[in-house]
Amino acid sequence: MRFEVLATDPGSAARRGRLTLPHGTVETPVFMPIGTRGAVKGIMPAMLRDLGTRILLANTYHLSLRPGADLIERLGGLHRFMNWDGPILTDSGGYQVFSLAELTRIDDDGVSFRSHIDGALMRLDPATAMRIQNQLGADVIMAFDQCPPSTAERHVVAAAVERTIRWADQCRRAHSRTDQALFGIIQGGVHHDLRRLCAARLVDMDFPGYAIGGLSVGETHDQMVEVLTVLEPQLPREKPRYLMGVGTPRDIVAAVRAGIDMFDCVLPTRNGRNAYAFTRDGPLRLRNERYRADEGPIERGCDCPACMGFSRAYIRHLFGVEEMLGPILVSLHNLRFYHRLMERIRDLIPSGGLESIYGEYPVAGGGWASGGPG
Repeated sequence: MRFEVLATDPGSAARRGRLTLPHGTVETPVFMPIGTRGAVKGIMPAMLRDLGTRILLANTYHLSLRPGADLIERLGGLHRFMNWDGPILTDSGGYQVFSLAELTRIDDDGVSFRSHIDGALMRLDPATAMRIQNQLGADVIMAFDQCPPSTAERHVVAAAVERTIRWADQCRRAHSRTDQALFGIIQGGVHHDLRRLCAARLVDMDFPGYAIGGLSVGETHDQMVEVLTVLEPQLPREKPRYLMGVGTPRDIVAAVRAGIDMFDCVLPTRNGRNAYAFTRDGPLRLRNERYRADEGPIERGCDCPACMGFSRAYIRHLFGVEEMLGPILVSLHNLRFYHRLMERIRDLIPSGGLESIYGEYPVAGGGWASGGPG
């Protein structure tokens, strides 16, 4: 992996960069669509590339359950299995420890959990997370971490930080492939001293890149920005920074201003499947009666397949009669909206114009749905 900073924003910590990986080159800041189980729901790989997708995210936990890492490895690895020739990032499964908390039991060595599919008892620890990700063969892989909820008491977050640090070192030692970049994950909730501690310990381990986890789990927008602002000076300038599971357009712009290079979130596709479209003028809920005879596209000026040939009225009809084309079209639009946003951000950074668009996007309570890892 090679990362280059090509330009910086004179008014913030934002930077434009280029990430070179075994399966391709990615311009940053970049948004990564989520293919949890080896597919972005309803979207063909060629369509993703046409929309502007250059890197995808897949989920270690879900792929290890079905179809299993052994099978994917035997069939040529995740790229071949998915028929996606571009870069892939896999998460470690640590977020599922948080999201499926009622099925898990955490100890100092790892996590025991019941499969959400059939209830079978399973075990995930740093060595296992590395073995699975090495078998899958993604370009970027993540250290196994513990993500505490935003409401957790300080002593719980502190314990999660200590485990995350210890597990990161174990992951580094267990990682067996030189063609995969292993990122450490910084935890610490909204406690700035714990974030600093975790970052310092992980930077000492000299990972190729650093992720910031445990945000978009219930904290406010301002709390998120404060955490990123605290961490930015501690993170090596020459290495990529990945904010996990974030989020809304406003969150992304704010995080870029705080020096973040990589993002992922379920919002574009999950909301698209529920007739919720992102536009520069705010969200559209396309099931509403007001769109029943609306001949206009989802968003004027958008070059996505949905906006180039289909009306709001038609898309509303598709949702009304439960035709699968409706969720596909809005998902296509939303993904293109996010990629257009990132293109715009990249273009504005060298000229110092990023500040001009921050106010264009309201906070979640102003109409945008909230984010979250997926």
